[in-house]
Amino acid sequence: MWSGPRNLSTAMMYAFAARGDCAVWDEPFYAAYLKATGIDHPMRQEIMTAHDADPDRVAAACRGPAPDGQAIFYQKHMTLHMIDGFDRGFMRDCTNVFLIRHPARVVASYAQKREGPTLADIGFVQQAELFDQVADWLGRAPAVIDSHDIRTNPRDALESLCHTLQLPFTERMLSWPAGPKPFDGIWASHWYNAVHASTGFGAPEGPLPELAADYRRLVDQAMPYYERILRESGRNPNSPA
Repeated sequence: MWSGPRNLSTAMMYAFAARGDCAVWDEPFYAAYLKATGIDHPMRQEIMTAHDADPDRVAAACRGPAPDGQAIFYQKHMTLHMIDGFDRGFMRDCTNVFLIRHPARVVASYAQKREGPTLADIGFVQQAELFDQVADWLGRAPAVIDSHDIRTNPRDALESLCHTLQLPFTERMLSWPAGPKPFDGIWASHWYNAVHASTGFGAPEGPLPELAADYRRLVDQAMPYYERILRESGRNPNSPA
C-alpha cells in the first residue's frame, strides 16, 4: 500500500491487521530513508536505532514470505521513502495499491505534527512516479483507493478493495482495539495519537480545511499529481474530497 503521510495509512494497516490472516509491516524503509537522506524528522535517531536502515535487506524481506506463516503480507509504504538508489525490484513480486487523499487534508494534518512541510515531504510527486512505474509493468493502471471513500463508507470501500485483490472481505476489518499495536513503528508515539484513540474509521470528513497562504501554495503544487492518479485510475477528479 503506497501513500504519502497522513493519508489514513495507519488506519488501513490496522484494518488489515484485524483480519486475523494478515501480517503487517509499518513503513519498512523509514530508517533507510532517514540514513540515506540525512533529513531531520522527529525521533530520527531512535528510528535508525530501532529499525533496519539497510535498504537492500529491507527490500529482500519485502518479497516475503509473510511473517508468522500468515497468508497475507500487508506492507504500509511511504512513497517518499523510495528514493533514487533503493531497489524497487521487490515491487514486481507484490500487488501494489495506491492510497490517496486530497492534498489540502494531507497538508493540514501533516503541519500539526511537523511544521513547514515541502512538496517532497508529502509524497505526491513520488506517488505519481511509482504509480507510473507500476502501470508500465502491468500495462494498465494499478488499484487506487481514496481515503474520502473509506471515510464515507468504510465497508463498501474495503469490500471493493478486497474484491480487486481477490481476497475475502471480513467485517473484522472495520474495527480494532484502541491503543498502540505491537507492530507499530517506534515513531508511533509522535505520529499515531489520533489513530491510537480510535477503534475504527472516523466519520465522513467535512469541508476542506482553511489553510495559510504558504500551505495553499503547497496544495496547488500537489494537486496535479493527485488529480492525475485519480484520472488515470478511472476515478473522477471532480468528485467531492
